[in-house]
Amino acid sequence: MKQNKYPFFPKDFLWGGAQAASQADGAYQEDGKGLNSSDVQPYLKGLSNTEIQELETQGMKLDQVKSNAKDTSKYFPKRFGIDFYNTYPEDLKLLAGMGFKTLRTSLDWSRIFPNGDDEVPNRSALEHYDKMLDCMLELGIEPIITMNHYETPINITLKYGGWPNREVIPMFEKFGKVLLDWFGGKVKYWIVVNQINMVQIEPFLSVGVCADQYTNEEEAFYQAVHNQMVSAAWIKQYAKSLHNSDIHIGTMVADGTAYPASCKPDDVILAMRQNRLQYFFTDVQFRGYYPKYAKNYFAQRGDKLDVRSKDLELLKDNPMDFLAISYYYSKMVDASKNKYLPSDTSKNPYLKESPWGWAVDPQGLYNTLSQYWDRYQKPIIIAENGIGMYDKVEENKIHDQYRSEYLSEHIEQVGRAIHDGAEVIAYCAWGPIDIVSCSSQQMSKRYGFVYVDKDDEGKGSGKRLPKDSYYWYKSVISSNGAQI
Repeated sequence: MKQNKYPFFPKDFLWGGAQAASQADGAYQEDGKGLNSSDVQPYLKGLSNTEIQELETQGMKLDQVKSNAKDTSKYFPKRFGIDFYNTYPEDLKLLAGMGFKTLRTSLDWSRIFPNGDDEVPNRSALEHYDKMLDCMLELGIEPIITMNHYETPINITLKYGGWPNREVIPMFEKFGKVLLDWFGGKVKYWIVVNQINMVQIEPFLSVGVCADQYTNEEEAFYQAVHNQMVSAAWIKQYAKSLHNSDIHIGTMVADGTAYPASCKPDDVILAMRQNRLQYFFTDVQFRGYYPKYAKNYFAQRGDKLDVRSKDLELLKDNPMDFLAISYYYSKMVDASKNKYLPSDTSKNPYLKESPWGWAVDPQGLYNTLSQYWDRYQKPIIIAENGIGMYDKVEENKIHDQYRSEYLSEHIEQVGRAIHDGAEVIAYCAWGPIDIVSCSSQQMSKRYGFVYVDKDDEGKGSGKRLPKDSYYWYKSVISSNGAQI
């Protein structure tokens, strides 16, 4: 532990962690759950981390999805997760033992509406989540709930072509209304869509679109995002109509801001333009209109979106209440190597990387928090931050000082941003209990303070074991960030 140079966290700061139902819950054959986009991703044994990351960005073809939805021979890790659906009482007690003030998780859309277009919700799923939320509240853990964390029902992909189809909008709005009607008295903070800008990297998970479903993929992706933003605005409008005024509706992005490779004007301008393509998602949802730079980008590419006047009125009248950000690494662009495309970036030679090639840059978190705060002056939740590493069990202990050091350096930068005026209200370390990795389907890519005895092929007892970082984070919380 060390003294934080920036111990400026407010007294009511929400310290905690984050996970997703799609990576933790499992129990895919229980209580009438349907398959979602995460459930059809198999674990691909024998591939390197680099190969796994490359496959992620390629997406899945329609025939693959149809085949995987029926396949029982391959191992699909997210169908099983860590069985949080059944172990949540014990798992939540472990988190409460660290002093957690909050936990971000999701309520699986494909469990509540198994096909997405069902007439009525699955009551047994709603009753289950009711009990889970009660358990959190009884332990003093404030729920931060994501409505869709890569859990689009697979039927929406196969029958409707995913989120680019406007027919999906009322389906999701109905889902959002059910959540607010059932749980609005228990949940203050709602994130409508997880990492809405990740359509640029993970289109299948993000908007349920297969790699070969649309001729103009980019047009389909941005139409899907538009439909998600319209749904979010409608849900915000509905939340305002409820008597409970303590409901806050927010949007979430994965930090994608980039540094210029040098002070060469070409690099600086490319970084600025790339960053505006990241701010596009929040500009629309906080400012309530499509910025001219985005319209120019679509026009240059020949993309024609179905944006209706009623959509624009809804967006203008219902800006989001807060911004949630996931931050793992920073990016860099070099005008001699990269093009004006959202995901075209270069490696930063000044930064070290994790075993999965993610650059470690604590000051990048200070930068992104400051930039977003200066742009919008909206409350910020750090919805995800962490490092995936290989952990080794030695004499029933896990000495993961590397994790504590990574988080310590990032938490210090959060305090620095708060000191400079950013209204950051929560810090959620990603995957406080080991879960299946979103990007690689691996259990061996571990983020947690609590180890789960399970390997990449699903073998193991499932037993939970606190790591050294568990006790470190407990001290961070008890000192309100003064000791890190």
